[in-house]
Amino acid sequence: MRVAYQGEPGAYSEAAAFAFEGHDIITVPVTTFDGVESGACDRAVVPVENSLAGSIHRNYDLLLTHKLYIIGEHNHRVSHCLIVNPGVRLEDVRRIYSHPQALAQCEGSLRALGSQVQVIASQDTAGSARILRDEGWRDVAALASEHAAELYGLEILWRGMEDDSSNYTRFLSLAREPLPLEMLPEPAECKTSIAFAGQNEPGLLYRCLSAFALRNVDLCKIESRPLRSVPWQYIFYIDFAGHVGELRCQRALDHLGEMTMLYRMFGSYPRSADNLKTRA
Repeated sequence: MRVAYQGEPGAYSEAAAFAFEGHDIITVPVTTFDGVESGACDRAVVPVENSLAGSIHRNYDLLLTHKLYIIGEHNHRVSHCLIVNPGVRLEDVRRIYSHPQALAQCEGSLRALGSQVQVIASQDTAGSARILRDEGWRDVAALASEHAAELYGLEILWRGMEDDSSNYTRFLSLAREPLPLEMLPEPAECKTSIAFAGQNEPGLLYRCLSAFALRNVDLCKIESRPLRSVPWQYIFYIDFAGHVGELRCQRALDHLGEMTMLYRMFGSYPRSADNLKTRA
């Protein structure tokens, strides 16, 4: 199985792909998920939310622009390392490169290094490590995984730089087709993800959410994003507990469809085991 992920070898997305799909897969680094739609890859793994830094908004937008379905989720423990070229000391470091999400997750630790250290956002954690190695910089560090340090022959100055040990990133597994209902576990062990938008009028969001509240459907997450090509209009992303095979969920979705001008079903899928444990 070929699984696409964003970033470069050694990225957390690649580690999440292995954790979710197993180590027999072939991981394929990509910048877009067009290859999954075309059939060049079988699945994709994409991060959408971090327990410390919040939602990854760009990837919510990607969900809407690609005709892919969510077939699973994985909560991946993220631990950041400050890595350098061999022999570089902490007092030598003047710049630190990493993805904005990683920098946000380590904000307190980075601040403790002092104002003389410049923090610079880059495209990718593992990519920052690769560039560090390629350039041979002696006054630069990168924030990336321990695996990235091993992969690129770099040294670790500081493990566990994240500001909170409960640092998890939620990854979604995407495929060209939704999971059939017969492959889903019991409704209590499932989530469903959708997106919708309606005319901007008083009480619209309240009425839309009441479609779920009236049927005792638990909303796990709600996220709003600007609706492209329609200034000051918004699209809402919702995760709710249960799956589309449940009568109450079907009725909630039918009710919602009567009130919206745009509706997209991303799929029903098994909840992460970590989520179930947290809620117990």
